[in-house]
Amino acid sequence: MNESSLIILLGSALSIGFIHTVIGPDHYVPFIMIGRARKWSVSRAMAVTFACGLGHVISSVAIGAVGILIGSAAGNLRSVENVRGEIASYALIIFGLAYGIWGIWRGRKGHNHIHLPGGKHIDSSSARSITFWALFIIFVLGPCEPLIPILMFPAVSHNWHGVLLVTAVFGMTTLITMLTIVYLGIRGLAAVNTDFLEKYVHVLAGAIIAVSGMAIRFFGI
Repeated sequence: MNESSLIILLGSALSIGFIHTVIGPDHYVPFIMIGRARKWSVSRAMAVTFACGLGHVISSVAIGAVGILIGSAAGNLRSVENVRGEIASYALIIFGLAYGIWGIWRGRKGHNHIHLPGGKHIDSSSARSITFWALFIIFVLGPCEPLIPILMFPAVSHNWHGVLLVTAVFGMTTLITMLTIVYLGIRGLAAVNTDFLEKYVHVLAGAIIAVSGMAIRFFGI
C-alpha cells in the first residue's frame, strides 16, 4: 500500500478507536461508578482509568504482535480475542455482583472492614487495593476487538513502522476517550445530590457494573 493508504488506515484507527470506546460501557462505567462509590479524587480516578486502559491496549497489541511474527491468520487471533472477550465480560459481571453484595453487607453492618475466619479482617485500604487489581486484571483480559483483524494486519504492508503508527493512534484514541468520558462522568455525578443513596451507593455501583457486563456479553454492546 502507498502513503495515502496508510493515511486512510490511520484515520480508520482514530475513528474506530473512538467508536469502539464510546459504545463499550465497560471502558468507563466501572471507573465512574467505583470512583463515585469510593469517593475517589478526580486525579485518582484518572490514574486508575489510565492504568487499566493501558493494560487493555497492551494485552491486545502483544497478542497481535506475536500473531504477526509467527504468521498466524487473522481469523485465529480473532478467535483468541473472542474468548478473551467472553472471559472479560463474565469477570465484569462477577465483579459487579460481588461488589454489590459487599455493598449490601457494608450498608447493613456499617463496617469499613470485612471479617475473615480466625479474627483477621480486610480493612478499607486493602479493599481499595483489591478493587484496583480486580479492575486491572479484567481490563488486561478484555480485548480491543478491532485492533488485530482490522488495523494491525493491514498495517503489515507498511512493515513494523506502519504497525506501530496504527497501533499508537488506536491506543492513544482509546485512552483519551476513556479518560474524557470518565472525567465528565465523575464531574457530572459530583454535581448531583445522591445523599439519599449514600448508604447503598456501593450496591448501586456493583449493580450498574454487572448490568454493563451483561449488556456486553448478551447484547454485544
